[in-house]
Amino acid sequence: MITTTDLTKVYRSQGREVTALAGVDLHVREGEVYGVVGTSGAGKSTLIRCVNMLERPSSGTVTVDGLDLTALGGHEQRAGSALREARRRIGMVFQHFNLLASRTAQENVELPLEIIGLDRAQRRRKAAELLDLVGLADKARSYPSQLSGGQKQRVGIARALAGDPKVLLSDEATSALDPETTRSILKLLRDLNQQLGLTVLLITHEMDVIKSVCDSAALMRGGRVVESGELTDLLATPGSELARELFPLSEFGSGHPGRTVLEITFQGDTSARPFVSQLARTYQIDINILGAAVETIAGRMVGRMRVELSGSHQDNVVPIGFLREQGLQVDVLDAANGAVA
Repeated sequence: MITTTDLTKVYRSQGREVTALAGVDLHVREGEVYGVVGTSGAGKSTLIRCVNMLERPSSGTVTVDGLDLTALGGHEQRAGSALREARRRIGMVFQHFNLLASRTAQENVELPLEIIGLDRAQRRRKAAELLDLVGLADKARSYPSQLSGGQKQRVGIARALAGDPKVLLSDEATSALDPETTRSILKLLRDLNQQLGLTVLLITHEMDVIKSVCDSAALMRGGRVVESGELTDLLATPGSELARELFPLSEFGSGHPGRTVLEITFQGDTSARPFVSQLARTYQIDINILGAAVETIAGRMVGRMRVELSGSHQDNVVPIGFLREQGLQVDVLDAANGAVA
């Protein structure tokens, strides 16, 4: 649904060049919620603004629903009109809501409908339906100053849906909200994704947002995508940086020299199996559990456990093989620093 190929954005000012995007390749499948995460300055906001052509890339292509947006626009009137039409199919939710203070919630939602030329009755009917969809039917006549932060963002989401988009872009939509409100907005985005078949691309600096709502994710650093994929695949990938950020075990012990430390990841059906007790009984070995955690990620139960076995890695080749035969991901760690050996 969304594909960027070798996307580059260079800003030039006073003889200086700043590269915000450096050859970004991204693929978001139809109907999924895709998160892009990274620290400030990673290039996330520039990326999402290039996707809807609020920023024109310096080079590379952006394709949305099979249409190359970078081939549209410019000075030619017909091309510019085609770009405006394409943008109508892309909804955008902003961090700071961007509501007009002089308009009620309903009137804010009606604004894009006015621009495309719907008559007053059609605008009112459509805006009322959208406000009901986001749970704000009773706030239609309220002004932004009378709404909470979460309610303002719901109005912003309703406005973004006014053009019946296939794609919804979220630019740090929850970063200005408290944790409880954040959870409600993320649940709304997931519900809209499922009810309307929306493809959602969101950017965030919060790993909890990725964990709670996304199907796939990309990690950006220095204007580049350094890792990407489905969350379930990333969690099963040895050495995945995103997986370790999603499911950190840094607070757990790193074991003792001369012993074998394993990091075991389990998800889906394997999460219900008593593999630790089976391992201990089968091989008559002592197992020291250094730490464990279980969470729901991308709608699946996922767990990670760090355990310590007596003896060296070579001494434990057979028990490690037993665990892997159970469908578990097993990484052998260096006990000195907790890194994958």
